[in-house]
Amino acid sequence: MLSEFYVLYILAFIFGAILGSFLNVCIYRLPKNISIINPPSHCTSCKKPIKFYNNIPILSFILLGGRCKSCGSNFSPIYLIVEILAGLITVFLVWRFGLTLQTLFYLIFLLSLVVITFIDIEYMIIPNVITIPGIIIGIIYGALRTDWTNLWNILKTTNFNLTIITSYISEVPVFDSLFGAIFGGGLLFLIGVVYQIIRKREGMGMGDVKLLSMIGAFLGWKAVIFVALFSSLIGTFVGLAVIIYKKGDLKYAIPFGPFLSLAAVFYLFSGGFSLHLWFSTN
Repeated sequence: MLSEFYVLYILAFIFGAILGSFLNVCIYRLPKNISIINPPSHCTSCKKPIKFYNNIPILSFILLGGRCKSCGSNFSPIYLIVEILAGLITVFLVWRFGLTLQTLFYLIFLLSLVVITFIDIEYMIIPNVITIPGIIIGIIYGALRTDWTNLWNILKTTNFNLTIITSYISEVPVFDSLFGAIFGGGLLFLIGVVYQIIRKREGMGMGDVKLLSMIGAFLGWKAVIFVALFSSLIGTFVGLAVIIYKKGDLKYAIPFGPFLSLAAVFYLFSGGFSLHLWFSTN
């Protein structure tokens, strides 16, 4: 029985690594507005197509020493990191949630966060082509988890009173997703406006706003509070480290997307610890 689990996790890792290869295409091409379909995979230096046997995730990078087979130019180690990371994410999701529809949707969610993180680090942008569809997919996931018969009974019992219905937000997945998306985007937008008024400069991009909205759509409104607080805490520590390194330069921009993504992953696998327990027992 134990060996069967090993096989499952190995297959999950291989599947994730293959997806990671596609993520690398997205990370490289989306910021440049290049199609992720055409042209096929090629060396960015010599432009020659990469043969399928030289494009095996992880293995090809190691065997070729991270170099192009045709011209010998170095490939970024980011390619290898993303493929390994995608493989590990897939394994952890299968381990945590099994072979379920939940795993499929969370895989879409987490791999989207991987793309967003690396693009934001490199280009300081978060593509709408990821976050906007992500918000929709998150709400669809909430709708699929909803017991619509029970929801209809709730609506009838409360006489469609919105004030009473709001008390059921956490109990109805589609409500949780919808409110999570609205609350996530609205909260970060408000923080950005307040920051701009106080500091007289933009402190929060709309990409971050849409990202937290996507996180709320997948994880619900409670996650928004945790992710906002936890990411701010991490961002503060990193920001202080950068300020010290830059010798007091307060104008150095730090992408916030990676902190939001890291906090979302932490919440997904941990439930947010005490914050989650507090909401579930009060």
